Amino acid sequence: MNAGELLERSLAYALGSVAEVVPGGLDRGTPCGEWDLGELLGHLDDSLDALHEGLTGGRIGLFPRVIGAADPACAFRTRACAVLGAWAAGPGERVRVGELPLDVRVMAAVGAVEIAVHGWDVAQACGRPRPIPRPLAADLLPVARCVVAEEDRGVRFGAPVAVPPYAGPDARLLAFLGRRDSFPG
Repeated sequence: MNAGELLERSLAYALGSVAEVVPGGLDRGTPCGEWDLGELLGHLDDSLDALHEGLTGGRIGLFPRVIGAADPACAFRTRACAVLGAWAAGPGERVRVGELPLDVRVMAAVGAVEIAVHGWDVAQACGRPRPIPRPLAADLLPVARCVVAEEDRGVRFGAPVAVPPYAGPDARLLAFLGRRDSFPG
């Protein structure tokens, strides 16, 4: 799997979701527990900032910078383009997260999961559900299974949700990450 391609596909999907954000709608609820849409977009902006920091500087700080934007949807689009440009410029092979080294492809793949799943959350919050494309979800599911540990449940992710055996990779990915609305009834 090409991590850069995976990152690009996730960003393209999330950009489509963020296009549905309307002025005045930032207080809408999201599938992300206690976050409203504005807070979710702020979290996405922070995630993109960390990716950009890792791609351009080879290091990700452990504490997010306080960014805050008057138009968080516009900020997301701008930072998404910056992340794509940084990847295209040719990142190094390693990035440091705090003091720990990490393969830059792993960082990109984990970032792709974060971006796509929160892109789904944004679409849900906007009342314009958009399924994650099945080929993208099929590529992201093994990444999620590798990086989400049982200790993450209840802290960063909800408990996995049961889906029927015939559920597609998009529903399985979302259900694995605790999204309760991942499978239409």
